[in-house]
Amino acid sequence: MKIAIHHTPNTFSDTWIAYCQEKRIAYQLVNCYDSNIIEQLIDCDALLWHHDHAKYKDLLFAKQLLFSLEQAGKIVFPNAKTTWHFDDKVGQKYLLEAIHAPLVPSFVFYDKEQAMTWAKDTNYPKVFKLRGGAGARNVKLIKTKKQAIKKINRAFGRGFSPFDRVGLLKERWRRFKMKEDTFLGVMKGVGRLFIPTEFAKMSNREKGYVYFQDFIPNNEFDTRVVVIHGEKALAERRFVRKNDFRASGSGKFDYNDIHPEIIKQAFKIAQQLELQSIAFDFVLKDGKPLVIEMSYGYGTQGISNAPGYWDANLNWHEGKYDSQKWVIEKIIQDIKKKNEKEN
Repeated sequence: MKIAIHHTPNTFSDTWIAYCQEKRIAYQLVNCYDSNIIEQLIDCDALLWHHDHAKYKDLLFAKQLLFSLEQAGKIVFPNAKTTWHFDDKVGQKYLLEAIHAPLVPSFVFYDKEQAMTWAKDTNYPKVFKLRGGAGARNVKLIKTKKQAIKKINRAFGRGFSPFDRVGLLKERWRRFKMKEDTFLGVMKGVGRLFIPTEFAKMSNREKGYVYFQDFIPNNEFDTRVVVIHGEKALAERRFVRKNDFRASGSGKFDYNDIHPEIIKQAFKIAQQLELQSIAFDFVLKDGKPLVIEMSYGYGTQGISNAPGYWDANLNWHEGKYDSQKWVIEKIIQDIKKKNEKEN
């Protein structure tokens, strides 16, 4: 048995490498950006790659590479079912609606006139989003019809940069006032107004569609649930930023009073979609959980401190756990089963 790992520091691969070293499991570090990556994987049983929505190179080919390897019989993480909708809120809308999951009501238009008609008749506020982005980037609260029409005109005109420079500066300033960032950080945000990142320079503008969700009021936090292989779930509450409506990226967590129906729904969706790893973000409306969005990849700052996990029977297991150990343990089980079947 040999596991191939594409290593990027401070990502899931840190845990995977440490686990292989601890358990004396053969592994090989590979570079998925190499043209001969397929050749590098010939004698490997699996490839694990925590590809990133914020790297334009990953967006170009990560899903295609992983799908190709999966079709050739390799075990991969994330697999196609887990990753095809990654960083694609529009794709997630269709998927969750198709399985009748409790999604926050979401609206997408590919025709300007249809979008305008909807905007003139709908109720406000609404939440505007681009299909990609995490940490509450590219997410705006639309309070009036006038604001919605402005977004629609831009969506079907010059479009939007996937990198929100002004939003980054505002976030840096907010964090500075909260003593969570330095003045140097604010200056870096100012610099980004004039010097774009590599991601911004290489990425295409988002245009030709417009996407909105209902705004669900009276939520001081959202609840993130991480489900691994439909078997184990960790959860945290993420509190809304001060003077904002967004919880993602706030850095404020707790682990109290997790709504049991949220855990139940998270398991149900993850199992139905056969996902290896998924982080769901839920809000409550009239006491009922609604999914905002989901992602196979997620920040571990908060969830790693969860005081325990639920199993698929909703039993509670107290203790500190690393969800990425669960990922690689299941990969190893799958390799063993595959090899036994072939032999």
